Amino acid sequence: MGNGVKEGPVGLREDAEAVLSSSVSSKRDPRQVLSSLLSGALAGALAKTAVAPLDRTKIIFQVSSKRFSAKEAFRVLYYTYLNEGFLSLWRGNSATMVRVVPYAAIQFSAHEEYKRILGRYYGFRGEALPPWPRLFAGALAGMTAASLTYPLDLVRARMAVTPKEMYSNIFHVFIRISREEGLKTLYHGFTPTLLGVIPYAGLSFFTYETLKSLHREYSGRLQPYPFERMIFGACAGLIGQSASYPLDVVRRRMQTAGVTGYPRASIACTLRTIVREEGAVRGLYKGLSMNWLKGPIAVGISFTTFDLMQILLRHLQS
Repeated sequence: MGNGVKEGPVGLREDAEAVLSSSVSSKRDPRQVLSSLLSGALAGALAKTAVAPLDRTKIIFQVSSKRFSAKEAFRVLYYTYLNEGFLSLWRGNSATMVRVVPYAAIQFSAHEEYKRILGRYYGFRGEALPPWPRLFAGALAGMTAASLTYPLDLVRARMAVTPKEMYSNIFHVFIRISREEGLKTLYHGFTPTLLGVIPYAGLSFFTYETLKSLHREYSGRLQPYPFERMIFGACAGLIGQSASYPLDVVRRRMQTAGVTGYPRASIACTLRTIVREEGAVRGLYKGLSMNWLKGPIAVGISFTTFDLMQILLRHLQS
C-alpha cells in the first residue's frame, strides 16, 4: 500500500472479506466497535488538522458580510500569519480536536452499526447494502454524531472568529457563554446543523461506499489502493459539502451571532438577512470554492485513514 500495511493477495482478500461481512453481520464483536471508534477518531483528527488554516479562513468569511474571493482569502491567511504568527493559523484547532475526535469516532462507529442493523432488516447480511439503505445509514450516523457533540462545534466556531483576548481556551468559552448568554446558547444553531448533516453525511457515505462497490465490480479487486480511496473520498466530500453548504453558512452565522454583531435569530430570519444583505448566491455560497479545495482533501484523508486503520487493526488482532 505504501503506508506500512502489507497487502499480499491472500491477506488483502481475507481483510477485504472481513471488512465487507462484519459491517452487516448479525452480531458485532466489541473489539470491532472499539476498532471503529479508534479508527474514526484518528481519521477525523488527521483530516481536520491538515485543513485547519483553510477551515478557519472559511469560517471568518461565513460569519461576516465581507465578499469572498481567492485573493481575499489569501490576504486573510497572510495577515493572520504576519500579525499573530504561524501557529495562529491553527487557532481554534484544539477545540476542533475536542469536537472532531469524538464526532468522527461516533460517526464512523455508528455508520458501521447502522449498516449492520439495516443489513439485517433488509436481508443483506454479509453483503454490501443497496443504495437507499446505504444513504440512510450515512444520514443516521451523521445525525447521531452531531447530536452528541454539537456544543463543541459551537465553541470551536467562537474561537475561530474571535481574538485571543476574548477567549483564552475552550473552558473559558464554555464559562463565558454559560454566564453571559445562558446554557441554551450552546445549542443555538443546532437545527440547521442537523438539517445540513443529513444530506452531507448521507451523500458522503453513500458516494464513498458506492464508488468502492463499483470499483470491486469492475476492477476485480476487493480493496482499492490508497490513492483510489483518496479519490473516492474526495468525490464524496465534494458532493456532500456542495449539497449542504447553504445550511453550513446559516449555522455558522447563528453560532457566532453573540460575538460578531449580528442579532440572534431563527433559521428563517438568518436566511432572509443573508439573502437581503449579500444575495442568495454570494451570501449562501460564500467560501464554497475554498470548501471545494479543503473539503475533498479532508474527506479523502478521513475515509482513507479509517479504512486503512481498520485493515491494520484486523492484521494486529489476527
